[in-house]
Amino acid sequence: MTTKRENILAAIETALANTTGVGTRIYRSRVEPMTRGESPAIIIEPVSDTPIQNTSLPTLDWTLRVRIAVIERGTVPDQAADDTIESLHSKMMADLTLGGYAIDVQPAQTSFQLLEADQPAGIIFCEFEIRYRTEVADLSQ
Repeated sequence: MTTKRENILAAIETALANTTGVGTRIYRSRVEPMTRGESPAIIIEPVSDTPIQNTSLPTLDWTLRVRIAVIERGTVPDQAADDTIESLHSKMMADLTLGGYAIDVQPAQTSFQLLEADQPAGIIFCEFEIRYRTEVADLSQ
């Protein structure tokens, strides 16, 4: 069995297929450094997952925070990443249930990190909060 959290993360990866500028360079929880030839790229990673006991039902209401990092290189990396950011946002908001696994998807925060590299690089972090529900004793339901 697979948890709903894992299903949601897989659904995000599927939803982001063919995001403008990145093609198939979409990674899940990647920790290896990226080469110039691998950017632009997207990395999807869970940040936190917080439950609240639903007192009227035997369920847990979860808030999963997901960070989607867009890695771009260019003279003005955040500007170069703008089309990719717009595309990923549209894809994330197209199905607020992520194939039926979630109750809601909401943008939470966007932050920017600009780095000196072999060519100027930027990492734009787009965070989303995904609300979903499980049974108290079964994270797959």
